Amino acid sequence: MKVAISTAGDSLESNLDPRFGRCSYFLFVDQDSDEVKVVNNLENVELSGGAGIQSAELVVRNGADVIITGHCGPKAFSTLQAADIKIFPCQGMTAQQALEKFKQNELKPLNGPDVQSHWS
Repeated sequence: MKVAISTAGDSLESNLDPRFGRCSYFLFVDQDSDEVKVVNNLENVELSGGAGIQSAELVVRNGADVIITGHCGPKAFSTLQAADIKIFPCQGMTAQQALEKFKQNELKPLNGPDVQSHWS
């Protein structure tokens, strides 16, 4: 299983970024090999619109099965849902801490978007 995490920095010690579409980085963690791939999201941060959809497509292209993020708007949620990617909200901790909570089944998936479009 591959877990994507929206972060403010480029390592598992980085804090989670509460924004999905405009997060600074995505970390892709392969749970089978523990390999971590870092993807800079600067291109989508600077978009005037559509950052959620573009970031969701980036997550899909990188083969994620789930995403751990702070919040998820309606367009990103729809795009991720169409790709059968589960969204797990989490805030106020590092990526490593969030990943551990996910592994322990302590995170609950979102059933719908939890912020409006263009939330920042």
